This record gives sequence, C-alpha cells and structure tokens, in this order.
Amino acid sequence: MANPTAFEQRYGFPRNEATLANWRLAPYSRWSFQNAGEFVPSAGIACAGGAVESLTVDPTNLLAQSIAIEGRRETIAEFLRRSDTDAFVVMKRGEFVGDYFAPHMDDDAAHIVFSISKSLTAILSGSLQADGLLDPAAPVTRYIPEAESSAYGDATVQHLLDMTVSLDFDEAYLDPAGAFERYRRAMLWNPGGGEALLSFILTIRKGPHPHGGPFRYRSPNSDLLGVIIERASGRRYAELMCERLWLPLGAKSAASVTVDGEGTARAAGGVSVSPRDLARIGEMMRLGGSIDGRRIMPESWVRDTLTGGSAAAWKAGDFAHLVENGRYRNKWYQTGFDSGAFFAIGIHGQWLYVDPATEVVMVKMSSQPEPVDDPLDRQCVAFFQAVSAML
Repeated sequence: MANPTAFEQRYGFPRNEATLANWRLAPYSRWSFQNAGEFVPSAGIACAGGAVESLTVDPTNLLAQSIAIEGRRETIAEFLRRSDTDAFVVMKRGEFVGDYFAPHMDDDAAHIVFSISKSLTAILSGSLQADGLLDPAAPVTRYIPEAESSAYGDATVQHLLDMTVSLDFDEAYLDPAGAFERYRRAMLWNPGGGEALLSFILTIRKGPHPHGGPFRYRSPNSDLLGVIIERASGRRYAELMCERLWLPLGAKSAASVTVDGEGTARAAGGVSVSPRDLARIGEMMRLGGSIDGRRIMPESWVRDTLTGGSAAAWKAGDFAHLVENGRYRNKWYQTGFDSGAFFAIGIHGQWLYVDPATEVVMVKMSSQPEPVDDPLDRQCVAFFQAVSAML
C-alpha cells in the first residue's frame, strides 16, 4: 500500500473520494466545507485585505475551563471536539480573545456557513432599504413580476424576511427524491442538474394558510430575497456583498457564494467566510450597525432586527424548541434571554452568537455529520451562555 499523501494524513481520505455527490457528508465535509467552490460554481467576494489579527491572550487557559452542559461537566475544548467543531473564535469588546482550530482547519480559511447566509442577505436588504432602493412592505411582485402565479404572488418582502410565507414545501434535508432534492439540483448542490434556481422557486405553490402567520423556516424564501436585492439594486449579489458589507467591514479574507447555472446566488446558504470575518459581522450588529467608527447599517434597522418580530409567530412556529421565548426578525434570531443575546445559525453546526450584556461575540464553524441535530443545538446555546458568562 502506498504511503498516505499529506492530504490523506490531514483529512483522513484521498482527495478524489470527495465528490459533488458526497461533499456534505462526513468525513468529506471536513475538507469540502472549506472548499465548496471546488464542487459548486461560485462567485468571489473581494476583501479589504490586511494581516489577520493575533490574539490578545493565550487561548490555552480558556479552552481548559470546565463548563456544565445539561449536567455534564467537560472542558471547552472537549465540547468543541465532540461537536465536530472546525473553528471557534471569541471576541470581547471588539478584541479577539480566544480561538480553537481543528487540525484540518486553517485559521484564515473561508468555511461555508449555510443558513447564516440568510442573515447576511438580510443585511444587504437592509442596506438597500436605507437607500430607498427596497421597500420591505412592497409585494414580491414589484421586483419579480413573474412570481404572480406562484406562492409568492400575494406575499410581501417582509414576509420573506420574517419567514412568515405560507408555502407548500418541506425543508426536508434528508429527502433523497422529493421537492427538496429537486431544489438542491437547481442550485447545483447535487448531481444531475435540473431547472434554474429561480425557475424552481416559482413552481412552489402556496400553503393552506394566509401569509403572515407562524414562523415557517423555508429556505426558498431567502433565495428569492437574493434575487430581489439584485433586481432592486441592479447589482449582482457578490458585488453588493463586497461593496456594502465586506469592504466597509474591513474583512481580512475573501469570501464567496455558490451560484446556479444562470449565475443566481444561493443567498439562503451558499456563502463561505472566514471565522474572524464572521465574528466582525456579529460585532457590527452588537454595536448597532457600526464597527471601528464606520457606520455600515442604520441603527434603526439593527434595533428593529434585534427587538422586532412576533412572539406569537415564534411560539407557533418551527423552532420554539430551541429557545422558548425567541423571535425571528429580518433573518436573525432573538433568544428572549435577559442578556438580549441573538444569533444566526446554519446546518451542520454553524453559529454566530452575540451576547450584548457581556460584550461577547462567538463563532462556531463545524462539520457535524447530521444537517440538523436538535439536542446538540440546545447544548450549543447552553455552551455559548456558559462561555459568555465566564469572560
């Protein structure tokens, strides 16, 4: 048997075993989540550049701290390892004070963040709203007239933002042959091809209830929002992300977004960013839309995002099991905790958690084998609360 290559030693499998058919499965995801562009066409998002900051303290002590999660005591490092963490970074009052990187993860690598992409897309929509280019109260058909005969024909942009669209569509990540698999082929995430992403979305029919009801987590809403912001601005998604967020933010690493065969961005889940740059997003939101003295978003939009939304829609919705008293507004999650903590989340263990009370921002990027693991998600929330409290 030939000696293992350096790639095999680091990732545990030969590179040629990772394919479009298995890139989201373990163990291949340990590498592919940092290299989504090798499987799916992607558009680059340029950065400001500059050296990545050094930590202000040695992280060894933090990782060795013991925490209790659901009655089980373990160190922070132990929890990170058992939850398939690729990268974990911590900011306190704008300074990076702790991190952890798995042996297969580079500290400046862009890692796919899946549905955290939704929260970033909402920031772009808010930026356009501030410039008068996008009206969240407007009907979807103002921007996409061809949506008239679809489920979205009588929906507003705000319905998309708050996931209160009534759709006859299941978010069935493990369905091998249904509508969700067809959706994945349209976005070029699965082999076989199919119709373009927008064409597929406009085939979805309305559910039995009016729009504006319970929180129903359906990713096509966010992909459609990506199309709307392109049409409202006349700019491509990756260009908008660069001009309105990445450069003003002072991002140190280039990002990317996967696109379909027509170049439509996978605004709901295709963005890849570095851990520290994602933490900068959280810090900007914590500071009410500014960072390093630069205003990126209107304070009023951030305040609405972090305090608005319907408690009733949340309690009757899909994720009340995660945080009982939460809310969802503009594609960001409010915890309902006294701390005012809020977060963005993506499948396979992607988190951006912000605690305003302790002035802490945490990013956890992972390659969890299952796309959704509800018990582990609840443990992650408890983990973030515990770490935040000790800093």
